[in-house]
Parts: sequence; structure tokens; C-alpha cells
Amino acid sequence: MEHNGRADKNLTMLMDFYELTMANGYFKLGKGDQTAVFDMFFRKIPDDAGFAICAGLEQLIDYFENLHFTPEDIEYLRGRGIFDEAFLEYLSNFQFACDVWAVPEGTPIFPNEPVLIIKGPIIQAQLVETMVLLTINHQSLIATKSNRIARAAQGRSIMEFGSRRAQSYDAAILGARAAYIAGCDATACVIADRDYHIPAVGTMAHSWVQMFDDEYESFRQYAKLYPENCVLLVDTYNVIKSGIPNAIRVFDEVLAPMGQRPKGVRIDSGDIAYLSKKARKMLDEAGYADCPIVASNSLDEYLIRDLLLQGAKIDSFGVGENLITSKSDPVFGGVYKLAAMEENGRMIPKIKISETVEKITNPDFKTVYRFYNQSDGEAVADYVTLFDETVDTSGPVTIFDPNATWKKKTLTNVTAKKILVQVFEKGKCIYDRPTLPQIRAYCKEQIDHLWEEVKRFENPHRYYVDLSPKLWEIKHRLLESHSQF
Repeated sequence: MEHNGRADKNLTMLMDFYELTMANGYFKLGKGDQTAVFDMFFRKIPDDAGFAICAGLEQLIDYFENLHFTPEDIEYLRGRGIFDEAFLEYLSNFQFACDVWAVPEGTPIFPNEPVLIIKGPIIQAQLVETMVLLTINHQSLIATKSNRIARAAQGRSIMEFGSRRAQSYDAAILGARAAYIAGCDATACVIADRDYHIPAVGTMAHSWVQMFDDEYESFRQYAKLYPENCVLLVDTYNVIKSGIPNAIRVFDEVLAPMGQRPKGVRIDSGDIAYLSKKARKMLDEAGYADCPIVASNSLDEYLIRDLLLQGAKIDSFGVGENLITSKSDPVFGGVYKLAAMEENGRMIPKIKISETVEKITNPDFKTVYRFYNQSDGEAVADYVTLFDETVDTSGPVTIFDPNATWKKKTLTNVTAKKILVQVFEKGKCIYDRPTLPQIRAYCKEQIDHLWEEVKRFENPHRYYVDLSPKLWEIKHRLLESHSQF
């Protein structure tokens, strides 16, 4: 497993204050050890996309394994004057003892299905809410956006250039990680290379060019310093009139005598489609058809797609702020809701009701199956069931929309696979943690199983997430029992 550089940071106190007031209340009422089941799920895919990508489990595992309250934490809480002393003693000896199931990182996920389930003493399951949401929401957001950008590039390399625009240093580092999972090939963030072995790349800023008396001299000195990795930034003054001509001259006069070939030129401003075509023609005519052209400058999936539609001669893209902040839709709305309580060995389903239909939760202790066509391996639908339900796919399976039950679909020749895996058992990690390259490869493989229609940027096909009849009946019964007229 790769070194991540973050596991030793104690984030136990990174929680909303109400987690502590509720936990104190559970303790004083004698309910603290009662087993509860909480689901994390989300309701809306950013950018109205067809799917999201789950990420952040690795950091959540580190968090669970490092949960402990320090003497300083206890003194702070004591100083607030509202917490029971016996409760503070409980926190002093806190040991995480929950069961956790999660969707593996890199998995395509859809609204209203659990992507993480925590079952254990309600105090413990409640206290971790904030970090569960913070961790999964952030990296899933960046992974989802990054994959859209990577797919827009149609096989061309995407480099994550967003560190300086990220919302914090952790967002820069973990954002680079999430972007790599979802399809970016490299990062400008050096610490992400050190900690996660994501290839760090970069050439020069405009300040390097400006520091010299003329552009040619700045290129010449850079080529002498880095002959095996010479990428020149050609838009400081004028791409066509000076940048490309000076680059070609340096390639001829410095690199060629050394037996080296240029690794690229980068265009960071102007009409990139037009400039890239002109630059390509000039480079080709000078004998540098193998010199890649890199484009940057506030790009996103739509600009990249349009550049390629316009015939831009670009071999790779550097994408910064629009990726690292998911600027077009910067919130991944994951929520964490109580689904069941255990009483006398029986699971008692719990539901949250709202006048907004989309905010009504799915009750009980659950799991999720994904149906795949046996013929081509494509993912057809997800099926949320009770935890101990089995799905028989030996014959046709009829699924229905839980919000519009008359909408039904019969599936034939499908297989069903559980997409949630157990990560912790009674507080001990039992998950074989994959490496980052393995997560990245898994993500690509899973996305390849999705219909092309689900991958559309505009008006994607809605992927089905349906409830089993048993689960729907429980939900319907709870809705009826709580209805008020």
C-alpha cells in the first residue's frame, strides 16, 4: 500500500457539535450501546450527469483506525460545561467497534443507494457522521468531475493543474488523488507524487520567460538545463510570431546537437484552437511532427470537447480550477441518515419523511446489488434490498420505480453482484486495501460497463435504482403509519 502521509493526523474532533450533544444524550439515557444502522447516500449527481464516482474510502479507513480523544480534547469538552463526566470518561477510553460496509473506490454510484453503511453502538455511529460525509463527498465530487474531463479528451492525456486554486492544502492533495483515480494521468502537485506516486509534471511559468532579456534566451537556457524533458511555454508574448519560432530555433540549436527531441510546447492563452493549428503546421514543417502541443487556461469538459470539434491540434490538456473545485457544480450532496435500530435482536426500520419526495429515506438495514447483462457485461440497474435478501437471477427479474410503481422493467439473462463490501468488523479493518493504480484500473473497468447513453454530458439516460418488493413494502408501511391528515 502506498504511503499516504496523512494517517497520523488525529481528526477525531473534526465533527459537528451536535454529534457530541446527541452522543452525550444517548449516554445519559442509557442508549449509547444500542446498535444503530446509518446509511450514507446522495440525492443528486453534480452537473446533472448520468453517474458519479465513489472515492475517499482509503482516508476514511485511516480515520476510523486512528479514532481517539486526547486528554486535551477531553479538557476542552469539560470546559464547555454541558457534558456528563461519565460520558467524558467514556470518550477517554473510546475504541471504534462498528461494522462498516462501503462501495469500493472507483465504483460508479447513483442517487438514493447506500454507498456506505455503518452498524454499531449509536454513539459511535453518530460521532463519525461529519468525517464520513466530508471525506466521501469531497473526493467523490472531484473524481466525478475529473472523469467527465478525461472522457471529453477522447484518450488524450489530462494533467491536474489545480493546486493553487483548491479550497485548502488537503483539498489540493486529496483532489489530485481523486482526479488520478478517475482518469487524470498526472498532477502538478509534488506532494501528491511523493505521497501517492501520482506522476508530477510541469515546465515553466511566464515568469521564467520574463526574467531573461528575450524569449529565445529563456528557452535556450531551459533546454540546456532539461534537455531530456524540454517543454516550452510559448505564449508569453506572441505564440505565432515569436513563441513557436524561438522554440524551433532552440530545438535546432540546443536539443538536436545533443541528440534530444522536444517533449512539447504549451499554449496557455488566446484562441487555443486557432493557435494550435498554426503551431502544429509550423512544427511539422520544421521537422518536429513528434513535438506534442499542450493546452491549458481555465479548461473544462465542454471547452475541451469544443476544441476537439474545432479540429484543435492538441495532444494533452492541463486543467486547473474547474477540475479541483468542480466549479460548475461544487457540492456533492451526500447525507447520513439513521436507517434502523436493533431491539431485542430484531432490526426496527426507521424512516425520515419529507414533503419533498426525494428527501424521504429508504429504511432498514440494506445492501445493493448491480445487475449486469450476461451477453455484454453492461450494467443494467441497481437493486436495493434488505441486507439478508438474496436475488435469484436464474429467471426473469422484474424491477419497478419506487416513486412511480407502475413503471416496471423485466430483466432477463442478467447476473447480480453486491457492490458493497465489508470494510470493518467490530472496529477491525478486514478489507484488503488496493493500491492507487489498482483503484484507477478498477474505475476505468467499471465505467466501461456503463451504457454510452449514461455517459452523455447533456440529458444522460437515467440509470435505474430500484427497491426490492420487500423493502418497498416496509417503506410503504412506515409512510402509512406516519401519515397525518
